[in-house]
Amino acid sequence: MHPREVLNEIKWRYSRSLEGIEIWYVHRGAKNDTMVIEGSDVRNISRGYLELADGMIPYHRIFRIVFNGKVIFEREHERDGDIE
Repeated sequence: MHPREVLNEIKWRYSRSLEGIEIWYVHRGAKNDTMVIEGSDVRNISRGYLELADGMIPYHRIFRIVFNGKVIFEREHERDGDIE
């Protein structure tokens, strides 16, 4: 399943919002090239990227989605062994 599909399913089937979600993504220059945002930071689930108040995250950079403490989406990330 694609990250956009996962986020839309949570939003429209379960909670009508993205509260309780963590989105892990590749962000070059950050510690371990990884950033984590909360679902409340997402302004819109667009076709090619997530819209935030201060930018966009292309879906190909998302490698993990956690919903209420449970990993519901994950794909390999070259820095997985380094994430703290």
